[in-house]
Amino acid sequence: MSKQQEQSIDLKRLQDYFPPEDIEWKVGVVTKDRKRAMAMAYLTNRAIMDRLDEVCGPENWRNEFRPGPAGGVLCGISIRIHGEWITKWDGSENTTFESVKGGLSTSMKRAAVQWGIGRYLYKLPAQWIPLDERGNFARQPQIPADFLPEGYRRKSTHRLRQTG
Repeated sequence: MSKQQEQSIDLKRLQDYFPPEDIEWKVGVVTKDRKRAMAMAYLTNRAIMDRLDEVCGPENWRNEFRPGPAGGVLCGISIRIHGEWITKWDGSENTTFESVKGGLSTSMKRAAVQWGIGRYLYKLPAQWIPLDERGNFARQPQIPADFLPEGYRRKSTHRLRQTG
């Protein structure tokens, strides 16, 4: 990317809505009877990397990881703006499932929010979704139309994706 192209990076585009295919769901707070749970939406790391590539160009962003407090991990996402690298950091504890990979992944998702990527997901209305006998969502949580990309058409065969 040339200097002129680099200077024309529209960082506001980092905040654009994502299609539902880039969003996964996890079970949040569960009711006492364990029949319903709050659905918590989050972006995949691939969606974050694709958005950074699309908006900034692959050569104008980078991430780095450092040890965090209490065995956690910090992630910094840097974007080259007018020839200078600007970094925003956030961190996470290592997770209980694939602890190191999970900690790296979660810290990157949190650092992306610092740049506005997926921050709107925190504004989604609460969705209480029925759970099946194994504690998984019995039906797919939905992204409200107001939070879909402009011109997006819902696919009727969107599969249920969640993590536990």
